[in-house]
Amino acid sequence: MTMLDHASAAQPAVEIDSVTLNYFTPERETLALSNVSLKVAPGEFIAIVGSSGCGKSTLLSMISGLLPPSRGSIRIDGQAVTKPSPRVGYMFQKDTLLDWRTILDNVVIGAELLGRDMKVSRRRAEELLTRYGLGEFLHSLPSQLSGGMRQRAALARTLCCEPDLLLLDEPFSALDYQTRLALSDEVAGILTAEQKTVILVTHDIGEAISMADRVIVMSRRPGRIKSEHRITFPSFGPMRPTPFQARKCGEFAGFFQTIWDELDIHQMQ
Repeated sequence: MTMLDHASAAQPAVEIDSVTLNYFTPERETLALSNVSLKVAPGEFIAIVGSSGCGKSTLLSMISGLLPPSRGSIRIDGQAVTKPSPRVGYMFQKDTLLDWRTILDNVVIGAELLGRDMKVSRRRAEELLTRYGLGEFLHSLPSQLSGGMRQRAALARTLCCEPDLLLLDEPFSALDYQTRLALSDEVAGILTAEQKTVILVTHDIGEAISMADRVIVMSRRPGRIKSEHRITFPSFGPMRPTPFQARKCGEFAGFFQTIWDELDIHQMQ
C-alpha cells in the first residue's frame, strides 16, 4: 500500500458534498455548478480541467471560503468551511505582487495581516526564497524579476504562512510555454517536499496529467464532475516522474487523448 493509499483511508483533507451554485442577476438565474461531490486525500495533488466557464475557479473560491455554495457543504479536515482560513493558501493566475514592496516584504504580507511573529515569518520567508533560487533578490522589487521568478516568489508568499491546503488557480498561464514547463517541474518538486494537499485548476491537459495524482474532468456549464482519472506511470518504475519526465512516458499520450475527448473541445470551435 502506497503513502497515498494510506492517506486515502484517512479522513479526507477536503470533502465536497453535493455542492450547487446559482448566480442571480436582475435578468436571470444562472446555474454555475450542479451537484459536485469530491474527496481529496491528505497529501494528494489533484488537477481540475474543463472548458472556460465550467466553474473550475468558482469551485476553488468556495473551497477557500470566499464564496458560499447555494446548496451542499464543503469540509476541510472535517470542519465546515464558512469563511477564509489561514490553513488554506490561494495562489492566483497573476502573481499580484505589490510593486512598491521588496520581494521579501511581499512574501511576509500574509503573516503581517494575520498578526504572526514577524521575526519568525521573515526567517521563514528568507529560507523559502533562498530554497527557490531567489536568495539574491530578497530586496529587489518585483519589476526586476522575470515572470517565472515572480511566480516562485508568489508561491513562497503562499507557503510562508504554512497552510495545510494549497489552491492553485492557473498559476502558470501567463508565462511562455518554455517557462511553464520549467516552472511546473520546480513547483511540483517544491510541493512534494512541502507535503501539502494541492488542488490545481488548469486549462492545460498536459500540465494536469504531468503534475497531478488524479485529474478531475468537469462538464461545460452547469459544471459537474464528468470523470476522474488516477494518473500513474508504471513504465517509469516505482518512483513518481517529474512533470518533464512524465511527458515522455508512454502512458502520457493515452491519458491526454482520453481527457481531450471527454472535454469535447472540438464541439466548441
